[in-house]
Amino acid sequence: MAVTDKPCKHFVLVHGAWSWFKVATRLRTGGYRVTAPDLAASGVDPRPLREVPTFRDYTGPLLALLGSLPPGEKVVLVGHSLGGVNVALATEMFPDKVAAAVFLCAFMPDHTSRPSNVLERFIEGNWLGNWLEYWMDTEIKPQDTEGKLPTSMLFGPKIIREKFVQLCSPEDVTLATSLMRVSSLFVEDLQLQQPYSEGRYGSVRKVYIVCKQDLAIAVGFQRWMIDNYPVEEVMEIDADHSVMLSRPDELVRCLVDIAESYA
Repeated sequence: MAVTDKPCKHFVLVHGAWSWFKVATRLRTGGYRVTAPDLAASGVDPRPLREVPTFRDYTGPLLALLGSLPPGEKVVLVGHSLGGVNVALATEMFPDKVAAAVFLCAFMPDHTSRPSNVLERFIEGNWLGNWLEYWMDTEIKPQDTEGKLPTSMLFGPKIIREKFVQLCSPEDVTLATSLMRVSSLFVEDLQLQQPYSEGRYGSVRKVYIVCKQDLAIAVGFQRWMIDNYPVEEVMEIDADHSVMLSRPDELVRCLVDIAESYA
């Protein structure tokens, strides 16, 4: 794929650094700078989930990255799935470091409700259909008897195959199932946080990329989030939830267009 050579433009891809290997390679080949940090207790980060009690702790590596950028440098910040909430928090804290926030079939908070609201709407609404059928073989359980730590979840191979990577190659399915780690939605902690502000998070330009065959975050819910919190631009890809694996070329084209328009 031909990608316009713009080496000064920097993409930060969140979350799950391993999952971006196809997209990162294509962007770097085109001359872009790409950083895909592992969040706390994710990927190669050695910490277990019990040592990451808050969503801010979980987002810590991304916040440290943005805080280390030199004055005047802005990035195109891309959040996938739960990574949309990480992007929202990072944008709230470093709005001057973000040229555009991209929500890729991702949870997108608004700036009038607590950041947990978008997750609660998804869980409590009719977007999932039958609750037990949706979660399939996901293990969801408390980490401690006192309830001080966020509920943990580990996606099993069945839900990964059928809802996350149904359009991916067998090799990518094997990769995804082998690298999955225990994580959390951090709903309990996000319920305690104040809404992100209009003057910071709300001031950054946003693009939403809808994945039209997503069975993990229903397309109807993606469109509800866009209606609830309008963005500058909406793009669509005919892809499953793991679009960076199943449709990397289409995703790169979208990201390059965003960089050319907003960075």
